[in-house]
Formats: sequence, structure tokens, C-alpha cells
Amino acid sequence: MSRLPPRPPLDGLRRQLARARSQPASEASGRTPGAFVRETYLMSREEARSKAREWFSTWPKAAYWTEVESWRPLPDDRIEFTMRRLPTAD
Repeated sequence: MSRLPPRPPLDGLRRQLARARSQPASEASGRTPGAFVRETYLMSREEARSKAREWFSTWPKAAYWTEVESWRPLPDDRIEFTMRRLPTAD
């Protein structure tokens, strides 16, 4: 018959889990709630398109979840829009 090796002590893991469970999720992750980075702009339509392209090239969608969160046309062909991304590409 084969004997199983002894199990390692799990005290450290138990303490770490208890500490993580006692903290709010935002503190445990080191981020604040709503950890997306957001910037709102008011520009002409062409400037707005250029700025959105700049965000997507600087912070690729696949890594940073970059997106145009809102886009609102205003009088005089101006656009108010908000861009959103994660702060890091973890």
C-alpha cells in the first residue's frame, strides 16, 4: 500500500482567508469601487472621433476594456462623450 505524504499546515492560508473575508471587496483588491478610469470630453465631432481613436490605440480594448461609455450630440455639431478603461491591464 502506498502512503500519502503528510498534508502541509494550513494555518497561514486560514488567516489570509479570514482577513480577506473581513475586508470590503474594494479594500481587498486595493481598488476603489468603480475602479474604471473615466474621462469626459466636449469636442467637435471630428476631434471627438480622433480622441476616441487615441484612447483605443493607447489602451487596447482587449487588455483595458476600453470603451466609449456615452456619446451625446449637442448643438453646433459638438459631442459630449465619456471614455472608460481599466487602470491597468492585469
